[in-house]
Amino acid sequence: MRRPFTLLLGQRARFRWVHLILGGAVFMPYWLVGTVVMGWLIGGESMFAASLSVQFGAYAIGLPLAAITSLFPLTRPMSVAAARALCGIPADRLADGPARGRSAKARTAGWFTLHLGVGALISGATLALPPFAVTVMALPFSASLRESELTSLWGLDRPWAQWFGLPAGLAMLLTLAAVVAATGELLARQAPRLLGPSPADRLAAAERRAAELAVRNRLARELHDSVGHALSAVTLQASAARRVLDSDPEFVREALAAIEETTRRTVGELDSVLGLLRQGEDDGELPGLPLDALDSLVQGAGPRVELSVTGELDRVPEAVSREAYRIVQEGLTNAARYAGGGRVTARLALHDDELEIMMENPLPARAPVARPDGGRGLLGIAERARLLGGTSEAGPVDDAWRLAVRLPLGGGR
Repeated sequence: MRRPFTLLLGQRARFRWVHLILGGAVFMPYWLVGTVVMGWLIGGESMFAASLSVQFGAYAIGLPLAAITSLFPLTRPMSVAAARALCGIPADRLADGPARGRSAKARTAGWFTLHLGVGALISGATLALPPFAVTVMALPFSASLRESELTSLWGLDRPWAQWFGLPAGLAMLLTLAAVVAATGELLARQAPRLLGPSPADRLAAAERRAAELAVRNRLARELHDSVGHALSAVTLQASAARRVLDSDPEFVREALAAIEETTRRTVGELDSVLGLLRQGEDDGELPGLPLDALDSLVQGAGPRVELSVTGELDRVPEAVSREAYRIVQEGLTNAARYAGGGRVTARLALHDDELEIMMENPLPARAPVARPDGGRGLLGIAERARLLGGTSEAGPVDDAWRLAVRLPLGGGR
């Protein structure tokens, strides 16, 4: 007993009933235009005094008008929003945004016309049938209703027939609820077919997801390189300062100054990256320092880092300069983690059409402990080089670990 009641008058059935009535309300202007046209065709008869056939004629005129106006871009977003909110359809089964392409526009027009057309009929029945059913059910209990001319018109002038008004009126109400529930279910089943994503919509959604993932990967790369380098450099400097705390106070001062400079620079970079995350968008200009800031980067990495530069780095395009800075930063981070305190050499050579970065550090006496996630440093360097059209190679050469990166200067454009 409870299930039939839920199907007819449950929350989902009521919401779908509201959805149908909303369609009837939206159809009202089209129906009014149809009544004007019908009044002109039949000689100016008032739409309020017109026969039922005239009203259905106005209904037939309004449907093509609704189909034409459904071609406006906002039609599908509004239809999808109403269907999601009132028809109980999962959000991923309906398309977002205006309809693109002839097929999607035709399906949107079909849904809009179906919704408004069926909604107008349901709205009319909802307005007319319940008062009639209640009047029929009230006949045995109201003398004024029994004495009215409507009873003879309806064939209910006999006393025994009037008592049939109770089950008849109740049957009318139940029939209306059943028709509305069935119609709402029909529309809900047709919605994914008519308002669902087309191949063009799926392609656009996939491109948006790919763009979002690319932005997230870039931001993650920036955080990994800047914060990872800072932590490694600070750890290295603090460890060296602790070992010579009593014997070499001057070195301790230099180490503390390097820690201060590294953390200050990293906090600024971190604020820039987190600012992009708070905005929820990427303007294509991720934060990063140019190659001019390499000196402070090397100083913060410790005294065992040797930097040599060939060529004028101010000729390097800004985008290439930022990525090259991050590559050197990540290379120093890996060296600080795995070189075992050995000397690290970093060489930058600017050629006619490319920037070459070469970094070497001695291999440790024993293999370093592997990180649980395998690390992202070399992958990040390879991604940066690939995005600029360059190459990246890393691996042991003789007794040293070598990182070689080539970045074409045209990659900055």
